[in-house]
Amino acid sequence: MSEPLLAEAPAGAIAPLGPAPAPTGQAAVDSLMMRLSDADDLPTADHIEVYEDVHRGLRDALTALDDNRS
Repeated sequence: MSEPLLAEAPAGAIAPLGPAPAPTGQAAVDSLMMRLSDADDLPTADHIEVYEDVHRGLRDALTALDDNRS
């Protein structure tokens, strides 16, 4: 018998969405990816703020790579 992917949460509790992301080796990116878990404790309507923050940070990290290349 296979094990469930997520532990069962107590009644009324919000279960996390999934496993933590694997480390990338880039501290700034790892920090942003861990920020996604903040959405687990928020109402669905407030998830967008977390997602936009992470997206902005990842976009900035990619831009910095391009800036350092030239």
